[in-house]
Amino acid sequence: KEEEGVGISAGAHLAGVKSAMLLQNHGLLASTNGIVSLAQLYRIPLLMLISYRGGFGEEHPWQTEGGGVTEPVLEALRIPYERLEAPEHVLPRMRKAQTLADASLRPVALLLCRDLMWEDEAC
Repeated sequence: KEEEGVGISAGAHLAGVKSAMLLQNHGLLASTNGIVSLAQLYRIPLLMLISYRGGFGEEHPWQTEGGGVTEPVLEALRIPYERLEAPEHVLPRMRKAQTLADASLRPVALLLCRDLMWEDEAC
């Protein structure tokens, strides 16, 4: 489960290994306890790559609720985030996100928008 990914990433950090956690926006909601009680409390850098679903153009109703609260949840948890909307955004923004996570010893999120993953719809 996604919350276990927080623990795995924390263990990697303690072993001196960088990691990134890939999850859907519903997975972010499911892992908030681990993010707050482990990564934030113990100052663990956590790079999260979050599939950002549920916005304009979303065809699947089960994605809309989680997608509608992803950014407000990140803001409420004081997790800096940025959108990845095009392939040319990926490498520079991932480097900057990892740098921020390492420097601040906090979780950082990158939202993987539909335009990055599919050609037909916008984030």
